[in-house]
Amino acid sequence: MARFCPLFSGSSGNSYYIGSAGSGILIDAGRTAKQLTNMLDLCGIDINAVKAIFVTHEHSDHVKGLRVFASRCHIPVYSSPGTLNALEGMGCLDGKFPVNVVDENELECADMVIRAFRTSHDSAESVGYRIQTHDGRSVGFSTDLGFMSDTVRGELTGADLVVLESNHDVGMLKNGPYPYPLKQRILSDIGHLSNLACADELYGLAGKGTTRFVLAHLSSENNTPELAYQTALCSLSIAGLKEGTDYQLSVAPKENAAGKVMIF
Repeated sequence: MARFCPLFSGSSGNSYYIGSAGSGILIDAGRTAKQLTNMLDLCGIDINAVKAIFVTHEHSDHVKGLRVFASRCHIPVYSSPGTLNALEGMGCLDGKFPVNVVDENELECADMVIRAFRTSHDSAESVGYRIQTHDGRSVGFSTDLGFMSDTVRGELTGADLVVLESNHDVGMLKNGPYPYPLKQRILSDIGHLSNLACADELYGLAGKGTTRFVLAHLSSENNTPELAYQTALCSLSIAGLKEGTDYQLSVAPKENAAGKVMIF
């Protein structure tokens, strides 16, 4: 059976496991190698099950532990050409591991089929991923996007599980302590997806077959798990959908201290 496990999620670090009990991938490695190793162990995932790391983009909260973790375990790293160039310049690829390019073409890894798609973010060439698991389940994964493009929406549509950014509450952000230029960056089309923008997409995706939603990459300063959850729940409820019957909704924790793994 397919498994999804958010190890870390949010501005302080991101990493997610997708696969089976014995074989899977990490999306991003945004904590130290030690933290990633400890969290995998806490979640009951053997480190040898991690067959590759797929990177969304080069920001530090997504690649902090990449070089050491991949080198220590000799794990291949995959990402877009632009991201790999940026990581090369940052010294993140000077370890002992293979490096591979992803694009819109499908590739096979860890008994899964994986395809990258472009997202809008202030980075070299950010991507999300569409994944078909070994048992035919599908995952649409997209965080760090300023807006929901037709490309992203199309790649998420029809996935059994959708992991989507619900980064901030607009009111909290506008009235919070961040400097004005940073607020403008977050609110821009190359920034981050708000709770409301995320919620507005969910009922359409539910209508096309998605039954599990995970809200991810929440801001610690401009959001709360309950606020993100309630915003999404309200949107789905207004559309006439019932939680527990039509869909399941959860929020990826900042740190998966409970070791929770989703089976889907």
